[in-house]
Formats: sequence, C-alpha cells, structure tokens
Amino acid sequence: MGQLFSTKNKEVFATPLGMNNPVTVQVLGICSALAVTAKLEPAIVMGLSVTVITAFSNVVISLIRKTIPNRIRIIVQLVVVAALVTVVSEILKAFAYDVSVQLSVYVGLIITNCILMGRLEAFAMMNGPWESFLDGLGNGLGYAKILVIVAFIRELLGSGTLLGFNILNYEPIKELGYVNNGLMLMPPMALIIVACIIWYQRARHKELQEK
Repeated sequence: MGQLFSTKNKEVFATPLGMNNPVTVQVLGICSALAVTAKLEPAIVMGLSVTVITAFSNVVISLIRKTIPNRIRIIVQLVVVAALVTVVSEILKAFAYDVSVQLSVYVGLIITNCILMGRLEAFAMMNGPWESFLDGLGNGLGYAKILVIVAFIRELLGSGTLLGFNILNYEPIKELGYVNNGLMLMPPMALIIVACIIWYQRARHKELQEK
C-alpha cells in the first residue's frame, strides 16, 4: 500500500494540478476552455469527462504497451480513446441530455485533445498501469480545475447565476449599480481569464518564468 502512494506517485498525481498544469503551463486544451465555459455546469461535466477518459485510456494503453507495434501505436491509442469517448458520450446523452446538447461536438473532440494524446504518448507508453492512472487522473483534474475557475467567473459576472441558481440578479444588488457583463459570455473573455491565471501562477512561482 505504501508503494502505491509513494512520494513519486504523489508527485505524478499532484504536479499537473499546479506546477505543471496542462492548461496554464503546457498551454494545452485551450479550445474547449474557450468553448464550454460560458456556464459552470457544462464546464464541470466536460472536465470530469476528460478526467475519466484520460485516466482509463492511460491504464489501457499502459497494460497493452508492450504488445503494440511501434509503427501503429498512435492508431491504437486513438482507437482506445475513441471507444471511451463513445461510452462517455452515450452516458451523457442517457443521463444528462441537456448538458450533452450544450457541449455539442466538444465531447467527440476529446478524441483529439492534446492533453490526452500527450499523456498516452509521453507517460502511459513508458510506465505501469497504476502510475499511468494517477498521471491521467492528475492531468484531467488539472484541466477540469481551470475550466471550473473560468466558468465560475464567466457565469457569475456574465449571467449573474451559478449552476442555474440566481446569485446577483436581485433588485438590491441592481440598485447598487450592478449590471451583468454580457462580454463575459463571449469566448475571448475565456482567453483573457486563462491569461490572467497564467500571469498569476507565473508571478507566484519564479521557476515558471522564462529566463
């Protein structure tokens, strides 16, 4: 049990949540961060979907990595990811249809997510199943964390709601001069918020700054 949660494995899981976040440090998965963060609910679902798919595709590829011919490894990885994406997509349609509609084609585009394919190629092909699971879980949650932060800010300031619950659209607040900012619901604002997060992270951690 101690070996499963060794210092190395803890680092594999925790590093993508902060110091090597796939969105703010590696600058991957930006397209979906712009497209699905106008509301908090689809952002949460998208983040969890990517986390599940990244974790389990890492495990599958790690288990069969020694049997995959090198010349077709990318094809095999795509087949594994496509199968998991299809399962997740069908589950969303069955149990969260409204969110599935809001996510539109972006669930299917998880297949080409740079974070996912990068972890398969860079980590799962060279490490065991448990380490690969932790790596996929950490990178998925790191991606989901940024989506949730961006969506929280955009929905709260753009619509005055969170998860559909009214937060700011009350007369006493409006009488103070507050007005929902419609610009927050436009994709460029997601990019600006992500840029602010990147700036904050690099300002706090000098080792992330380019020399």
